Amino acid sequence: MELKGKKVLVFGAGKSGIGAADLLNAVGACPVLYDGKADLDKESVLHKISGNYELPIYAGELPKEVQESLDLVVLSPGVPTDLPIVKGFYDQGLPVWGEVELAYQTGKGEVLAITGTNGKTTTTALLGKIMSDARPSVFVVGNIGTPYTSKSLEMTDETVTVAEISSFQLETIWKFAPRVSAILNITEDHLNRHHTMAEYIRVKELITSNQGPEDVCVLNYEDEILREFGKSIVPKAVYFSSARELEQGIFLRGDQIILRTEKEEILVVRTGELKLLGTHNFENVMAAVAMAYYAGVDMDSIRRSICEFTAVEHRIEYVTEKNGVAYYNDSKGTNPDAAIKGIQAMNRPTLLIGGGYDKESSYDEWIQAFDGKVRYLVLIGQTKEKIKAAAEKNGFHDVILCEDLKEAVQVCADKANAGDAVLLSPACASWGQFDNYEQRGQMFKEYVRAL
Repeated sequence: MELKGKKVLVFGAGKSGIGAADLLNAVGACPVLYDGKADLDKESVLHKISGNYELPIYAGELPKEVQESLDLVVLSPGVPTDLPIVKGFYDQGLPVWGEVELAYQTGKGEVLAITGTNGKTTTTALLGKIMSDARPSVFVVGNIGTPYTSKSLEMTDETVTVAEISSFQLETIWKFAPRVSAILNITEDHLNRHHTMAEYIRVKELITSNQGPEDVCVLNYEDEILREFGKSIVPKAVYFSSARELEQGIFLRGDQIILRTEKEEILVVRTGELKLLGTHNFENVMAAVAMAYYAGVDMDSIRRSICEFTAVEHRIEYVTEKNGVAYYNDSKGTNPDAAIKGIQAMNRPTLLIGGGYDKESSYDEWIQAFDGKVRYLVLIGQTKEKIKAAAEKNGFHDVILCEDLKEAVQVCADKANAGDAVLLSPACASWGQFDNYEQRGQMFKEYVRAL
């Protein structure tokens, strides 16, 4: 759609909406901002726009004459598509886009797009590194933190955009067509927005809706929904599996990641060469490798990039090695389920730092997941006594209580042997001692590097 001169309603006055209004103004459209909050501070919004352009703002009610004058509506990701006012836009015959569609329409080059319930951020960051190492113009955008709309006008025909795409963003695509897409997995999530699992699945699968037969979609073979979905899609389906060998696709064979095409079998990497740990991360690597390979990147280049890549910050992130001891920051492990992933990923005897703010969690399953790997459990924060009691109840007695994280790091350094790992994976929120899990992870890294 030619946007110049079009009157476009941007629904949502947050960061995403303001970015969309700025982009529309830059391409010659006439943006109008609307937010459902009647008490919206319009002056504050106007201070946040880039440039000096006229931006009419409506809050609470949208006048009928304004709605009838529109050519297009752009929804912010947080705006549900089943609101009565949004249904009214559809009934009026207006195109309703999200920020992903707006960015795609105003951008250039090829798009590689990733969705799924879990693993999106790590896979997107890894694919972003592979592509950045191999291509001169690469943008990594979407849910990973950089709004897609903020980069679209910088793109050229040579640009590769690596995009992390949520289900909320897929609801409002129109012509968005990735050269290579991936759906990593589908498990129950966001049912408050999509209402049924069937609708959530339908929305996730929209990522392939505009792809052609020359395009590729990478799918998890071990997800039954996606295995079936791959049989009926227009783009070429390429599967990955951590549980079995595939006739064609990318899979784990012992400690080897293998890519098997119609013509050859390629040893991509041995898992011991990666800085990422855990089967879930090997799946992320397989997905990123397959996407890059089918986007035309040379396997030698892919191999170099994945061996250099360190984890997304605070997610089983390799920090450094000191005196033969490897240190990992999993501050994002803010609940026992997340922390179980952290300990399962460890392939060395481990000194585990846990504890923090009490969210009334039960710690039994976490303790039971230690599976002989944990040499010492070093505890801090409000929950340390509670976790110690859970550990002893489950037969684990090598527990050390510390006053704070700095002391815990020093105790681990003193107790660790060459060949061990020290893992911060607290199973608790950070509040009380830190502002957030990011600050906790940063402080851990500072204390480790200062040893």
